[in-house]
Amino acid sequence: MQLYLPIAEIPVNIFVIFGMGGTVGFLSGLFGIGGGFLLTPLLIFSGIPPAVAVATVTTQIVASSTSGVIAYWRQKAIDLKLAFVLLCSGVIGSALGVWLFGILQRLGQLDLVISLSYVTFLGSIGGLMLVESIKAMMRRRSGDAPVARKPGQHSWVHGLPMKMRFRRSKLYVSVFPIFAIGSIIGFLGSVLGIGGGFMMVPALIYLLRVPTSIVIGTSLLQILVTMSAATIMHSYNTQTVDIVLALTLMIGGVIGAQLGARIGQKLRGEQLRLLLALLVLGVGLRFAVNLVLEPEDPYSVVVVDGENA
Repeated sequence: MQLYLPIAEIPVNIFVIFGMGGTVGFLSGLFGIGGGFLLTPLLIFSGIPPAVAVATVTTQIVASSTSGVIAYWRQKAIDLKLAFVLLCSGVIGSALGVWLFGILQRLGQLDLVISLSYVTFLGSIGGLMLVESIKAMMRRRSGDAPVARKPGQHSWVHGLPMKMRFRRSKLYVSVFPIFAIGSIIGFLGSVLGIGGGFMMVPALIYLLRVPTSIVIGTSLLQILVTMSAATIMHSYNTQTVDIVLALTLMIGGVIGAQLGARIGQKLRGEQLRLLLALLVLGVGLRFAVNLVLEPEDPYSVVVVDGENA
């Protein structure tokens, strides 16, 4: 069944798009990630223009994150104060990202920057996740107990000034690293169409020592607000949000996120991280292959502003 996308200006199979949204929504609820780092490449590989894919994916992230937040809210697994600091900085980062997105689009360099960023970004993150998950599985097989990271344990981050107390997470830490994490996630979300949860979750756990039981719900709440701001700004500034594509992705994402949130509590962590790492590396490799292969059409036609003509 074909569905015409008015902004992307191409017909697509509605069941394929719905399946993409559902699969990424499932991963969102399972891992506490926005899922854009997978969905954006999938849309690009299926023929959606990169600018439309990046901007439209923010709407799907909003939908799947909303569904996941509701599930974790019921479990009382969200630190509202920590999420508030993260989302305030995330909105600032989103605004900067949308500004850069518009500049790159006018210069005609957006597609190249997105592809190079994904190759570098996914390759690095996927490699680190792969090494960590393999080490965790080897420790489990050998019977070695993993080194426990206590919520109250201190590191250099805890020595920074301007501290705040987060009672739900049992933290007393500086707002600077929290603000930096939120800003970076918001910026990358606007430029690359990613929620950033696959970076935020490890950062909160290993850098700030936030308890794992609180991390996923808190991450999803920050992603929800940040990507809502990015969607609004993209709609106003770049006009690249395809509402038909967005609605199809959102329906699948909401359903998938609920299933992922329920199943996530029953599966072993290191095995899930291993699968996610392989998936991240696979997407990054696909982008790398596309960069070196000769395109079918060596020429493209774009509208250039009169100032740059």
